[in-house]
Amino acid sequence: MRFRPLALALSCALAFPAFAQGLRVVPNLGAPRQAAPRDVGPRPADYIVAVVNSEPITNNEVRTRLLRYEQQLSQQGGAQPSRAQLVREVVERLITEKAQLQLARELAIRADEGMVDQAELSVARQNGIDVSELRRRLQADGFNLTQFRDDLRNQILLQRLRDRELESKVKVTELDIDNFLREQEQNGGDPSLTELNLAHILVAVPENASPAQVAQQQAKAQQVLQRARAGEDFQKLARETSDASGAAQNGGVVGARTADRLPPLFMEATRGLAAGGVTDVIRSAAGFHIVKVLEKHQLGQAGITVTQSHARHILLRPNAQLSEAQARQRLAEVKRRIQAGQGDFAQIARDSSQDASARNGGDLGWASPGMFVPEFEDALNSLQPGQIADPVVSRFGVHLIQLLERRQSAMSQREQREVVRNLVRERKLDEAYAEWAQEVRGRAYVELREPPQ
Repeated sequence: MRFRPLALALSCALAFPAFAQGLRVVPNLGAPRQAAPRDVGPRPADYIVAVVNSEPITNNEVRTRLLRYEQQLSQQGGAQPSRAQLVREVVERLITEKAQLQLARELAIRADEGMVDQAELSVARQNGIDVSELRRRLQADGFNLTQFRDDLRNQILLQRLRDRELESKVKVTELDIDNFLREQEQNGGDPSLTELNLAHILVAVPENASPAQVAQQQAKAQQVLQRARAGEDFQKLARETSDASGAAQNGGVVGARTADRLPPLFMEATRGLAAGGVTDVIRSAAGFHIVKVLEKHQLGQAGITVTQSHARHILLRPNAQLSEAQARQRLAEVKRRIQAGQGDFAQIARDSSQDASARNGGDLGWASPGMFVPEFEDALNSLQPGQIADPVVSRFGVHLIQLLERRQSAMSQREQREVVRNLVRERKLDEAYAEWAQEVRGRAYVELREPPQ
């Protein structure tokens, strides 16, 4: 079984324009912490700014979203649009989202607590922290955690709606792949075609650290960097010194992925590095980072060697009789039984997995990076051979994933073209989405009332 990659970049905050870029619902935790923009002057009484099919958009909704965008833009640096332009874009984005969320409700599309939990975990992992730390940082930046989870849920609903409405309408031909590769060669490449496998060490800085504490942690990071550049094994250093979640088990290895799926901070720091290169110490909200490029490849070129994973899974598809929550509970119990020696993964897969791989005991064969949807691949990348992940929800259902082994392997031209096919498909989906979103917006009754303040 192969899964088309899904744009689920969960590492930055609600960004523009938007939804074609995937789920972007939290602040850029990879940027140095700075004070969030604060509203000035008294807060006016709430009132209705616009109505979408009888559902209101309030002034406070606009102000809250606007503050998030302003914070994200200030962290990114560079030229910013005028406040008037930003307000217009925020209002239009809220109108578009309201119309689509209403359509999702009409079609009975759901996102239960388990999917929101998984999305929250993905945000934390991509920022190199655990969920409790993510929540602390969100609160420190002025984010309401309930609203944060509501935003995650809404973005999941929007993504599911997009998949339902557009997935079957997009086809990719061999000519499309050839044209894409030719275009990238002429334009000097694309981050989505650059495969990177990184290892990462975090020297954490506590919340509200004093200048002396920050300096102490920075000095520690510099010492670790010197040891890395002196030739010490980077993964051993990560196990011994890194404060990142899971580093003691995985040696700080982030896992192979295309450059556009990496935290922007890491992507920028490694841009000019070849395989084996180590960055300078990088400052972020979490602390000080050191990143090593383990592998770097440009897809479409001959002789590329990548880390492949051999995995198997059990898939349960939720339906009227089996909710997602029940499927997760059932697979969590399967995991417990297997780990206790009371069940065999392959036999359970043959008996109960709702997937074509069931006849092979759930065996998915060898897969190169980019062959699975990100939520599946992220879970797979976090495993050591023999380990089983907690149940993972994707568009296909709920998976129980076991990593069997990894290997270095030359990527065939056919495999490279399959990765490119997925990228082209995402581009076409984005184009189809823009047109479809305008249609949904056009069908909605929209009444603009008082301008926001």
